[in-house]
Amino acid sequence: TSSHTRLGILNNPSSKIKDSNTAIARGILAAFSTQNNSKLKSFLSKLSKEETAKSLAAGTKITKFLIPGMDGDTFEKKFNTLGLDLIKTHQMFCQEVLKLLPGQMAVVSNGR
Repeated sequence: TSSHTRLGILNNPSSKIKDSNTAIARGILAAFSTQNNSKLKSFLSKLSKEETAKSLAAGTKITKFLIPGMDGDTFEKKFNTLGLDLIKTHQMFCQEVLKLLPGQMAVVSNGR
């Protein structure tokens, strides 16, 4: 609700990290780094639906869920080149610094 608010996502998976089970996480990270805020919000809403997760798990390409007006080429390039090391780094930060258990969720706030 404010132009002074920022949102970030850290992944803390509970299972072994591999390409086949990180499509949503990689999609979110790729969208954050390639899309403007208006398209990002709509895309994240679409990705958060259970039917989207089931469809991706069944083999549907993530590009099927792009929102009209998104920069699809830039998104797809980032999605395809985003390594699993970034998600592993997120996982390590969550567990080593934030002291979260694997898969545990938390909200971290830092404001003025």
